[in-house]
Amino acid sequence: MSAQLVIVTVQINPVVGDIQGNLDRMLEAVSTARQEHGADLVIFPEFCLTGYPPEDLLLHEDFSQQVQAAEATLRAKLPGDVGVLYGTPDYSHEGLRNAAVLLSEGRELARYHKRCLPNYSVFDEKRWFTAGDQACVVDFKGVKLGLTICEDLWVAGPAEDTGQAGAELILSLSASPYALNKAEERQAEFAQRAREGGVPVLVCNLLGGQDELVFDGASVGVNPDGAVALQAPEWQAGFYPVQYAQGRLFDGPVHTPLSAEASQYQGAVLATRDYLNKNGAPGALIGLSGGIDSAITLAIAVDAIGADRVTAVMMGSAYTRDISYELAREQAALLDVEYLNLDIGDSVAALEESLSRGLAEPVSGVAAENLQSRIRGVKLMALSNQRGEMVLATGNKSELAMGYATLYGDMVGAFAPIRDLSKSRVYALADWRNRQGRVIPQAVIDRPPSAELRPDQYDTDSLPEYAVLDAIIEAFVEADRGLNSLVAEGFDEALCQRVLRMVQLNEYKRRQGAPGPRLSRRAFGRDRRYPITSGFRRG
Repeated sequence: MSAQLVIVTVQINPVVGDIQGNLDRMLEAVSTARQEHGADLVIFPEFCLTGYPPEDLLLHEDFSQQVQAAEATLRAKLPGDVGVLYGTPDYSHEGLRNAAVLLSEGRELARYHKRCLPNYSVFDEKRWFTAGDQACVVDFKGVKLGLTICEDLWVAGPAEDTGQAGAELILSLSASPYALNKAEERQAEFAQRAREGGVPVLVCNLLGGQDELVFDGASVGVNPDGAVALQAPEWQAGFYPVQYAQGRLFDGPVHTPLSAEASQYQGAVLATRDYLNKNGAPGALIGLSGGIDSAITLAIAVDAIGADRVTAVMMGSAYTRDISYELAREQAALLDVEYLNLDIGDSVAALEESLSRGLAEPVSGVAAENLQSRIRGVKLMALSNQRGEMVLATGNKSELAMGYATLYGDMVGAFAPIRDLSKSRVYALADWRNRQGRVIPQAVIDRPPSAELRPDQYDTDSLPEYAVLDAIIEAFVEADRGLNSLVAEGFDEALCQRVLRMVQLNEYKRRQGAPGPRLSRRAFGRDRRYPITSGFRRG
């Protein structure tokens, strides 16, 4: 009969490259897991020592030296009565490896090298790592533990051969980034691996925002019959203990996965908080227009870092409706943020006069519209330079897909919290957030969207209805559906051709936009790499 273990999964939020800081966080977490949860074994996520993904930091000599020094310190400082399983890059003459290391009583019991290196979607692990080729089973306090890392459990094979090698329990360190409905997908995938291996599977997943990626935690433990023994919450750092005995995991907390709206909103909040805080920003600046996109961006920012660190800036023009001023002031007061009113009328008039004089003709059409947007961008960036706060861009996925955004204008900023949310999702998240407590005036949600760059302008003057547009974009961008497939599904052929063409033409704009968190199944950016210059045509 195997022994009984108390295993504590630690959903930790490391900072990429902050090796000493991450080490300190790990040592503190081990102490807490021992004292408060009676841990026999503490499990950290993949690459917890360095943060994930460290990308080409891995190639720097100083970085590798700091990793190796931190590992030596960890071995020396760990208490003798608890085991620790953690993730780290492994530098050796055999090449750089992605490793899981098991320590106990100051000794290294096992060092496993990740066998399945993902090289798709947002992953580039074959750029840096050499794959391992061996299963790893190690005896720990009378229990034979099989060690794996993330992708090893997303494919058939490693779980089964680890079980065949004698493992009684498979442990996996994971840095699985968030995508819509990912928690449910992990449960199903790891239940299949538990069945294949014939033993329970326990996965500790990373938490936190890292540029375009955001990791939701949601660590999970499943038994071979598919029963969930542990489901840690999404978006919450913490300690999630589970017990193991007689071939089963039991007595772990089981949290219900969040709704799509709750999950995406909380992901945007965590990603924004981490981007601002990990980059040392004292606060955030948002151009608040009285429209839905800036309204939800403001709510996300306040939920992320607090109202005292957020400033809303209204920049009205001759085409700004009175209701826009009223709604912007109302939301700023509702959220108790600093509110600045910096009218752009004089600046627009001065630049139009100067340009018209130089061109010998009036500035008109798109040039006149974009001039207003770019003046707003200049003012926001000047405020950022003056006060040190980061500008948050307010563009959504629908606009970025169609190029309905102005380079160096409304696209300016250091981070774009809703970059991967379609307009339809923006409305859904706004409704969800208001049900938790009103943060957006209802009139902002109800009014027709408008850029307010010319008289009586509405988005539908330039774009299809968002419900239709977003369905086409989702099918094309997130599922790689083609023109014929979309038409067969009932979409208008001419509309599909226009949308697909606009998505292709505006890649150059998206490349120059602020990064934002991946919150859908597939985002623009590192998740979808298309050429700017391309003669490819569809249909």
